[in-house]
Amino acid sequence: MIEIERKFLVKSISFKDVAQTSTKISQGYLNSDPERAVRVRIKKEKGFLTIKGKSNESGTSRFEWEKEIDIKEAEALLQLCEKGVIEKTRYEIPIGNHIYEVDEFFGENLGLTIAEIELNNEQEAFLKPDWLGKEVTGDPKFYNSQLSKHPFKNW
Repeated sequence: MIEIERKFLVKSISFKDVAQTSTKISQGYLNSDPERAVRVRIKKEKGFLTIKGKSNESGTSRFEWEKEIDIKEAEALLQLCEKGVIEKTRYEIPIGNHIYEVDEFFGENLGLTIAEIELNNEQEAFLKPDWLGKEVTGDPKFYNSQLSKHPFKNW
């Protein structure tokens, strides 16, 4: 239940040429407190409820619990969320032994594209494709919970 991931800005759209999947996602936050964020997500025709804990000092690890919920429940919970629902398309790109998840944001966060890679440990080596930009791991302004309150268009 510990998530270990690193985040990067994306500097070109060439990742789309190698993406295996693309999925529309809507998500909102019932609680966006950095100590414990509670997220509702609709991905394809499925709903999810996720709780994320506070990140460690490096920003790479944190507690994450997720459970699939009925799509109708997810739609109802999304109506209760804090202001600032996130709309994005997620692309999955296998590179080496890992899968990058690249989120292209829309709405209030239009123009922002972030890549995430999940790791087995914080020191694990991984390949970095040429479309990967600056690392933003641990920078709270790039957390989706913060993007919902302080969108990219206002930076």
